[in-house]
Amino acid sequence: MFPGAYVLSHKDGQPEHLFQHILPHTVSQQRRFEAHLNVTNFIGPPMTVPCLIPTYQWTPVEQPDVSFSPNGVKGSNRKRRRDSHSQNDLKRQCFGSPGPARNGNFTSKPAAAPVTSRETCSSYSSFPTCTSAASKPGGCVPSLREGSHQSAFPPSSVSDKLSQQILDLFHAYEQQNEDLEKKEHCRAALQRDIQTIFPSAQVFLAGSSLNGFGTRSSDADLCLVIEEGKVNHRTDAVYVLSLVRKLFYTLSYIERPQLIRAKVPILKFRDRVSGVEFDLNFNNTVGIRNTFLLRTYAYVEKRVRPIILVIKKWASHHRINDASRGTLSSYTLVLMVLHYLQTLPEPVIPCLQMDYPECFNPKMDIHLVPSGPSNIPAFVSKNQSSLGDLLLGFLKYYATVFKWDKHVISVREAKTLPKTYCKEWRDKFICVEEPFDQTNTARAVHEKVKFETIRAEFTESYQVLQLRKDLNSILP
Repeated sequence: MFPGAYVLSHKDGQPEHLFQHILPHTVSQQRRFEAHLNVTNFIGPPMTVPCLIPTYQWTPVEQPDVSFSPNGVKGSNRKRRRDSHSQNDLKRQCFGSPGPARNGNFTSKPAAAPVTSRETCSSYSSFPTCTSAASKPGGCVPSLREGSHQSAFPPSSVSDKLSQQILDLFHAYEQQNEDLEKKEHCRAALQRDIQTIFPSAQVFLAGSSLNGFGTRSSDADLCLVIEEGKVNHRTDAVYVLSLVRKLFYTLSYIERPQLIRAKVPILKFRDRVSGVEFDLNFNNTVGIRNTFLLRTYAYVEKRVRPIILVIKKWASHHRINDASRGTLSSYTLVLMVLHYLQTLPEPVIPCLQMDYPECFNPKMDIHLVPSGPSNIPAFVSKNQSSLGDLLLGFLKYYATVFKWDKHVISVREAKTLPKTYCKEWRDKFICVEEPFDQTNTARAVHEKVKFETIRAEFTESYQVLQLRKDLNSILP
């Protein structure tokens, strides 16, 4: 990829076909780096430009309580689609040229002197506070630098014991700003070090650490992007991650790097400074797209984050939240909750991809994705159900209403789709559509006994919670 560079030797060898199907670039190299402020310039000297994702002070709107049924027809109280954005909506900070020009051959250059200690990096100890005074009003998603602080919940959301228990658990376990800072410090240091062998590399923080649904103990997902495009994960990703693993052995702040040759290969390692466990993938850019989609859902309505965190805790406690063991991944659980909240007679949340298609265009340049939803307003729902009612309704929906053998969950369209006999859905026990590439996020549930265990937990927990109305009865 870089003229005059040579390839570090490794046992996997360099694939001859590497990056033969790179997507055409419609955005210049300079603009790609200028636009990528929210993630790749998360730390460093204070910036003089406003954040791309502004803050939003949520103000409760008095609305009468509305009764609902988990299987009702979707309501019509959608927010009107806002006007399309122009390119001038994005304010950019100029940077120098990111490195050598790219070409068709994917090679690396030797790491002349990689940084071996994060403390030696000038920007490591500097974590700026961002002000968004000049940002456009109306955006509900907080700046990445501002953490996850939200105003107080309206009384109707916590009007009973169960609801208060949910809120208390959420506040006890939600990821704190300092937790995110630790992960971001490591991401920034890794990007600098990886750029010693791949000068144009960018490292994105993704997953629960950034989407608003993380806990204090959440691991961190990273995506290494060198050239956006299609990747053969069996060869290209393994090759690149093998080179990165060799580099990691020279970094004093990284320990236990381990390459996992899965369908989507990952490089697992631990940050010695913070103690955080990381999973690094290569060019799995759909994970970046869905991170910012979920982050918008997390903040578009205040009840979303507490409900999802408690449901993740519940599923983990009952051992149905581990894709590596044939049950539900956390991502699949989040999509299941969002689907339920979208399809109530009076929806709690909108369908973001239908209401704001320009903000979540699957073909948008990956470096523009973090700024895509910056001006989406908070959703004002007529459904004022309490947290406790929503939790109970979620369990009831999947215990008694949802047709597992006939329906595909689609957050992208805010409805269930008919289960067809195409390869993606055929002979699958649970079908949950990935919002961007339409694959099945629940494909790990491939054994009937595991599926029946999952269904049984929904049914039993619903019956117990309905009787006792006490969170401790299903989540001690």
